[in-house]
Amino acid sequence: MAGRILIVDDVATNRIMLKVRLTGACYDVVQADSGRDALMIARLERPNLILLNHDLPDMNGASVCEALCKDPMTRGIPVVMTVAQTDKDARITALRAGAEDYLTKPFDEMTLLARVRSLLRARETENELRMRDDTSRELGFAEATPVFVNPAIVALVGDNRDSIAWKAGLGALGHHHRVNVVAQEDALAWPAPGSPAETTAVGTAAQTPDIFVISGDLNNPDEGLRLLSELRSRPATRHAGIIMALRQDAAQQAVIALDLGANDLMSGAFDAEELKLRIDALAVRKRRSDQLRNSVRDRLRQAMQDPLTSLYNRRYAFTHLARISDHSRNSGNSFAVMMLDIDRFKQVNDTWGHQIGDQVLCAVAKRLQENMRDVDLVARIGGEEFLVAMPDTDIEQARRAAERLRSLVEEVPVLAGPDVPPIHVTLSIGVSMGGQCEGENTHPEGLLKQADMALYASKNQGRNTVSFNLSAA
Repeated sequence: MAGRILIVDDVATNRIMLKVRLTGACYDVVQADSGRDALMIARLERPNLILLNHDLPDMNGASVCEALCKDPMTRGIPVVMTVAQTDKDARITALRAGAEDYLTKPFDEMTLLARVRSLLRARETENELRMRDDTSRELGFAEATPVFVNPAIVALVGDNRDSIAWKAGLGALGHHHRVNVVAQEDALAWPAPGSPAETTAVGTAAQTPDIFVISGDLNNPDEGLRLLSELRSRPATRHAGIIMALRQDAAQQAVIALDLGANDLMSGAFDAEELKLRIDALAVRKRRSDQLRNSVRDRLRQAMQDPLTSLYNRRYAFTHLARISDHSRNSGNSFAVMMLDIDRFKQVNDTWGHQIGDQVLCAVAKRLQENMRDVDLVARIGGEEFLVAMPDTDIEQARRAAERLRSLVEEVPVLAGPDVPPIHVTLSIGVSMGGQCEGENTHPEGLLKQADMALYASKNQGRNTVSFNLSAA
């Protein structure tokens, strides 16, 4: 998950040290040595993340962070402030100014890289949701909606003494969230969203929490990490905000927690104001993500989806493919376009009837959707033909994905009912690559034509095979 990172520090040795660590992890690094240069470079380069030193010669880091948040061109870029380990005021000031997090000097390299991965992953997810939302609004199916931040439901999960101290500290600051102390055994008791039991009180909370604050150890070492992993694996809490409260010396726990999906970390002695600032910021981000996710799901379900397979339909697919192409030009990353066709599908309809044929279409569509990434586009564009578009994908990744889909359809027959024997079908697939050079293969129309030509090549080679357009391969 490569990305561009802007390092802002007036001390050259600090910039060099960070650059070595980040380039070693395959990130592209740009640098600035003052606040004004940082603001200018951020607008020009549009980095994916900014590492900003709190003390700069011309303006402090908080002022830079506030200016970045006010500028429409840079307000979405996550900022991590670097501060002295003993400077508590700088840490709180960084969070108040809108920084996603702070890192204390000297850095722990593994924690630094884990935090970078976590923030870039979250930004990539939000950008993908926003891109899908923009597609639907461009087609006239939705208007932009403001984000209203209602009080969040917060579950505090620690040992009894910690949880009570957290709640008392938040209460003393006059927060507006609905805070509940939740026993560890009740933290996994919420049902899936939309089920009748969702409104039934579980433990001390009647609704699934928006945010969990979890102690890293709970009753046993690393037990909080196990709880985090469980919460991320369950539909009811998969998209909840999670803040892990760790010991000061728990660097390994911090890395694992971030890679397991924690949104935020607190380490060391409890600070009520810091916890409140982190909850406030996470509540805003979660409401924004929920609103984007819900708007995409609800608006597109009827207007933009194929009614038989529930995949995206032709109209949405072609419009979103253009947006993936634009993203490729901006990022410099290639992307793949696949045309997939069920071989000899007419024989299925002629032998078993169209109702069974529809079941076969739905079964194949489900396999395609379940075996692609969330950021990939999977659509039915007519009859027995499907389209898959994979952003940020090179030719070898596309080849492996296409072969995986072909094998999944070939190896497992479709079970259409007790009176129908297992139905074996296969896929022919044609692939083209976009974003590799200027010309026809940078435009969606040209890529679709190339993928279609490759699909015909697969048919001519005997079907049940993958072909790449020669100009792409």
